Amino acid sequence: MLFAQIEDFYCANSGSMIVFFRLLCINCKLKKLVVTLNYVHMRTFIISLVVFLFVTGSVNGQLSYTPSRVADTPFVQEYCETYPVGDQITGANDVRYVAVDNRLDIWIATAADVFVKKNGETEWKGVLPASDKGPAFVVLADDKTGVWMGVWNGVYRFYDGKLQKITGTDGPISVFCAAKEGIYAFGAKGIWLYDGNSFKKKNYSIARSIRDAVSDGNGGIWVASDVGLYHCSPQGVKCLQNQEVLLSAYIKGVAFDTNNRIWAGGLGGVSVLNWYERMKTLQPENGIPSVFVSCVRRSPDGSMWVGTDVGVVRYHPDGSHSLRFSRRWLLDDKVAALTFDKEGNAWVATAGGVSAIKKRTMTLAEKQDFFYDITMKRHVREPWIVGYCRLRIPGDISSWEPEDDDNDGEYTGNYLVMESCRYAVTKSDDAKIKARKAFDFLKLLKDVTGTEHFFARSIVPVAWGDNVHDRNRTYTERELADATVKEPRYKPVEVRWRKSKDGKWLWKGDTSSDEWCGHMIGYFFYYELVADKQEKKRIASHVASLVDGLIANKFNMVDIDGTHTRWAVWGPDQLNRDPEWAPDRNQNSMEMLAFLKLAAYMTGNNKYQQQYLRLINEEHYLENMAKLLDQNPAWFIYYDTMLHAYVFPILLHCEKDPKLLGFYENLMDSWMEKRKGDKNPLINFFYCYARDKKVELDASIDFLKDTPLDLVNWVVDHTKREDVHLVHAPVLDELQISELPSASERAAVRWDRNPWAAINGHPDIEREPVFWLLPYWMGRYLGMIE
Repeated sequence: MLFAQIEDFYCANSGSMIVFFRLLCINCKLKKLVVTLNYVHMRTFIISLVVFLFVTGSVNGQLSYTPSRVADTPFVQEYCETYPVGDQITGANDVRYVAVDNRLDIWIATAADVFVKKNGETEWKGVLPASDKGPAFVVLADDKTGVWMGVWNGVYRFYDGKLQKITGTDGPISVFCAAKEGIYAFGAKGIWLYDGNSFKKKNYSIARSIRDAVSDGNGGIWVASDVGLYHCSPQGVKCLQNQEVLLSAYIKGVAFDTNNRIWAGGLGGVSVLNWYERMKTLQPENGIPSVFVSCVRRSPDGSMWVGTDVGVVRYHPDGSHSLRFSRRWLLDDKVAALTFDKEGNAWVATAGGVSAIKKRTMTLAEKQDFFYDITMKRHVREPWIVGYCRLRIPGDISSWEPEDDDNDGEYTGNYLVMESCRYAVTKSDDAKIKARKAFDFLKLLKDVTGTEHFFARSIVPVAWGDNVHDRNRTYTERELADATVKEPRYKPVEVRWRKSKDGKWLWKGDTSSDEWCGHMIGYFFYYELVADKQEKKRIASHVASLVDGLIANKFNMVDIDGTHTRWAVWGPDQLNRDPEWAPDRNQNSMEMLAFLKLAAYMTGNNKYQQQYLRLINEEHYLENMAKLLDQNPAWFIYYDTMLHAYVFPILLHCEKDPKLLGFYENLMDSWMEKRKGDKNPLINFFYCYARDKKVELDASIDFLKDTPLDLVNWVVDHTKREDVHLVHAPVLDELQISELPSASERAAVRWDRNPWAAINGHPDIEREPVFWLLPYWMGRYLGMIE
């Protein structure tokens, strides 16, 4: 196909192509190749050169190839399973070491005992005899299915179903090392080698503070200690302490990488050695999240895993690195030890129990199935509201229950867009039915209020009573005075929840501008991709009734109390003439133009177009909107970018005037340039839809693949990390980090949250996976994901 396209282009443009490629080759210093080429040779040369450019991606570093679509090929999806030991035994969750035997049974050394968890089970069972229970330090699974245990009073071995005390050492034993010559046991009182029959003491004169050891494969061992790194061999002992070799002498972990280089981790980071010579160091500027490194291990795929006080950082063979920290991945960020099973899964010992970071192969379509199933099970509540759910026990999804939210309308609007795209791709009756249900709910938000133009934020069954957010309340004069000084335009709302006339629902008022944006983008995609002729009339009538209310009330949304809501203000009297509304001028002007344009587009009624043009010509809304990208930093919040993403597609799709359309296109292009760094797939795909382009696909796919399967909104605290800097940009009033975390390194996503936030998360909720499903199905609809 590629060759055919090249050949067609050549035939149509052969003359100009010869000139172009002669110039190109001159630029590339290939003059001799083309000066005398005839058409036949030139045709072959052009095809070869284009293929070369396609493969290499550049000429003098100036050209690059960016794919416009990707095939949905399998990828590795990581996920976490946690295995706390329990609180019944003091110290049981303080796991010091972990090992996996050939049966995939998990063995751990803890402050209280050695425990084992049989493969496929979740319960831990104590191993040591009652008389010998106490602090354990290390476990080792050997090649003969035996498990060695270093404890407070010596060595135990579990072999052939029996537990045996192995004599010949003086406890405590804190480190084991497997080598071809046997099993080394290390403790504060010496070093012993088990040669298959018994332990023999070694006469290596080294420090007693031994923390880790690894065989050099040739009769020697590398030993990490608090006072340096030792190499012990039959030829003698060499101690490395000098800062020219080690970042510090405090070494806690040692391992070989695939290039037979030694990774010595400890205070300060990791020193990578070619035996006695330092090759490089890994410190916070290289991705180490904490200068307190506790262990180093090589994974079966060749990655080097470094355990720290702030999780595990992995250095991959391709040169990249990734971090696993927070409760999403680990029971505790303080890592004591780690190992790998024969399937490549990582088992991490922490101060709070054992975490397994496992892998499974998935396609994006399979991931969609997984997230869609969760959406239907836990995130759709009566009558068809899609949102997060509350966890009565934080982190425990079995304790989930439905929850109301201020933005139920907006995020059900997101769900409506998703189902509309799913229907456009699959023509599934299921998608069409569910899209209709979502629209019916959004329409019900107006009908339930008993008004002509106002819609509620959310509804709950009357039986919920006071089990809602923002309960009705009263304000004292002192409270009002305090609130008014903080925000002069503050609107106290005492009655937020009202009962519907049919007595079935409680509905929440004081609806905001972001709710409007979420509704409108939902209506737009439902109208364009799903609705038949009769349904289009129904949508248009509903949108018109809402916009009529804005026109009748000077472009503001008036609540049931007769005054505009706190945030739903788009009128020129406020935006253009009230200084307190200056922060909202640019964005709200854009939103109002989109609402009017959508009503005009759907209904064909010229009155909406007239109001649209009046705001442009008389109230300068287009000039306001033109300053969207020059917003004062004191007024910027990240959530605004999503509201922009909602309304741009409406304006660009519905506007037919070339001049106005050109203005919107240029503004959105400039906006997108500023948003590329977000690597936000929803922004990217909304842009691709609105501009009929296919860009930023790699970033979008990376997000879709990297998003964890765990949707619990675990707290992620980047302030613990030393590999990032705390900043106040791009949002001045919010603490952030200097680098955008990947999807797997931040709190569960909702697009109203700042992805750079330094601290985020509430583990008493599970996020609805529409945040992932919507960009996935948009990518499918756009043909960018095959």
